[in-house]
Amino acid sequence: MAGKRILLLVGDFGEDYEIMVPFQTLQAVGHQVDAVCPGKASGEWIRTAIHDFEGDQTYSEKPGHRFILNQSFADVDPNHYHALVVPGGRAPEYLRLDRNVLELVQQFAAAGKPIAAICHGLQLLAAAGVLEGRRVTAYPACGPEVTMAGGEFVPLAADQSLRDGNLVTAPAWPAHPRWLADFLDVLGTTIHHGA
Repeated sequence: MAGKRILLLVGDFGEDYEIMVPFQTLQAVGHQVDAVCPGKASGEWIRTAIHDFEGDQTYSEKPGHRFILNQSFADVDPNHYHALVVPGGRAPEYLRLDRNVLELVQQFAAAGKPIAAICHGLQLLAAAGVLEGRRVTAYPACGPEVTMAGGEFVPLAADQSLRDGNLVTAPAWPAHPRWLADFLDVLGTTIHHGA
């Protein structure tokens, strides 16, 4: 299998694990991952946040890392990519206000390309209008947005993943093992273990 070219759409205060883990994992199995942020160029960085579940009514937020972008948003042509990854955190909340971002997501969806979204990343898919008739999961607070966008929100435990055709979604970063395994399956990635 030849590696695929995957676009990772990020922004300031995106969830650290939901950016770093897919970025590194997908590269580790042979894919090229281009991390981009609107208004920023290759070599610039975003600030991430770590969301944790500590028994409060919602997640807590702590400082994450400076994540270096390896591609410029202005140079992105969705025709040159096989798939899209949309992490959660606070970034999707404001990225969905950018018409260019919404059009980019719509182009991936219209082409039937694999899309993996996690946690609050579903806010961006809902705003782009690409959830009509789709079964998805997300962080529970995003459920109403999924429903208003015409999708079917499926509440799952934080470590679970849901696959609906080319679309792979999960509630939060504890789902990484299942979410990434499902996404790799959609991509057609095979991993061979040595004897």
